[in-house]
Amino acid sequence: MADTTATAGGRESFLGYFKRTWRQNIIYIGFIVVFLFFAATLYDKGFLAPNNLLNIARQTAMIAVMAVAMTLVLSSGEIDLSVGAVAGLASVTTAMAITWGGLPAGIAIGLLTGVAVGLINGLLSTRLMIPTFLTTLAMMGIAKGTAMWISDTAAIPVLDPLYPAIFGGGNLGPIPTLLIWILVVGVIGHVVLRRTKFGRQVLAVGGNVVAARYSGINTSRVKLWVIVISAVTASLAGMLYAGRLQTGRFQLGEGDELSVIAAVVLGGTSLFGGKGTVIGSIIGALMIGVINNGLILMGLEYSQQLIARGGIIILAVALSQAGTRPA
Repeated sequence: MADTTATAGGRESFLGYFKRTWRQNIIYIGFIVVFLFFAATLYDKGFLAPNNLLNIARQTAMIAVMAVAMTLVLSSGEIDLSVGAVAGLASVTTAMAITWGGLPAGIAIGLLTGVAVGLINGLLSTRLMIPTFLTTLAMMGIAKGTAMWISDTAAIPVLDPLYPAIFGGGNLGPIPTLLIWILVVGVIGHVVLRRTKFGRQVLAVGGNVVAARYSGINTSRVKLWVIVISAVTASLAGMLYAGRLQTGRFQLGEGDELSVIAAVVLGGTSLFGGKGTVIGSIIGALMIGVINNGLILMGLEYSQQLIARGGIIILAVALSQAGTRPA
């Protein structure tokens, strides 16, 4: 633990430490400030009520789960714009597979949806050298169109009563299962990025792909894996959507890619690669959820909510990302 007490020996004071590190911790400072602001101004409207706080976690769980994988993608210098559409597709394939083959088939098909999409995106990017921006942008339309086609644009009910209890619709005591999913995926993502060889390779590839290649890292394989992980995690988010709403619909996850990327960048991950933090991404997702919830309780019109939310996010991202652009 750093000694932040000023001494004659020249050790750093707390003020000096804060000045040096505040920018990298801006998401945590911002989250506390925003939370305290809404807690003070909306106390009489139930902002601090346990049910409201748990609802914030439920509403942002899928964004937080996808943000974990997006942290790896952006840290490697890539981007995935298809996560929202893949979530919608996975919700449909999961619900349909449960109808045909029961719970095990639904879980397997839901996850395999992500594997298939991830391999297509990854191979197009690493073998044909098509930028992930383009491949995943195209996949956004393909995934949504496929979900609409196979479901005939109808909602597919989840018929197994056990599925919602596991995937997003139940509680473990007083704790929503969605919150448990956030914790599980977050811990796995943090360990992978910070404690494994693969995580170090992801950061190295994002920091300088040429240097990483000369150091012996198979950069194409690393990028392929992060894209596959992103798609599988998006499928998991779609399965959680299906569990929470007890139905699979192609509209589920629509537009989530913007919230996911905003949460990750807000959390301190660099858009230019080489720097990422899973914990920051989850806090970024929760911060967006707190802002959304607080603005609704304040009674703002939807147009005003968009303006306020956008302004807060831009300010926080500008502060956290300043100085991260490569020379």
